[in-house]
Amino acid sequence: MPVPHAIALRLPLSQVEVEVLARARLPSRHGEFEILSFRDSLGRPLDDVAVIRGDVRGGEEIATRVHSECLTGDVFGSFRCDCREQLELALQRVANSETGVILYMRQEGRGIGIAHKIRAYALQEAGLDTVDANRHLGFDDDMRDYGVAAAMLRAMEVNSVVLHTNNLLKVEGLQTNGVVVAKREPIITAPRAENARYLSTKRDRSGHLL
Repeated sequence: MPVPHAIALRLPLSQVEVEVLARARLPSRHGEFEILSFRDSLGRPLDDVAVIRGDVRGGEEIATRVHSECLTGDVFGSFRCDCREQLELALQRVANSETGVILYMRQEGRGIGIAHKIRAYALQEAGLDTVDANRHLGFDDDMRDYGVAAAMLRAMEVNSVVLHTNNLLKVEGLQTNGVVVAKREPIITAPRAENARYLSTKRDRSGHLL
């Protein structure tokens, strides 16, 4: 499956290993889930979590969403992006499935962090698109890494996934780290006037299938 960019991995596959640290019930407006936390091979807790439905151990073609944190969208309901809508749609899909996984990865601003993301917002208001704003700040347009997400799936003993994404980089990122992606499902939300340019940049410059 072709992708528009190569992915630079921070750690080789053999060096990324995590284990489940704790799990608890997570009743929600979308349904009943379980939430899992993880720790790395040195015993350090991760900030990333998994929200799951059903018993995914040994599962094949598990409905899976790898969702990168978006404080402005997920929490504050920003109209600048479609992140909250994608997350809620993914939660609904998992809730309607016998088994499913959402990995919530703390990779704010495509990996540049919240402080630089707000700097990028300011540059966008001055006329740059999301790609050029990140590059103007000295970053690649997408700094995310999928090694930890793949390790989380291995720790949960998920054998293969149906990945709910429009981003082919996520497909390649997981595959590069040993995850079997059996299928990709689009996750399309209704555009708004406020995020039309953001979505067109995703499509035209980042290769998202919108």
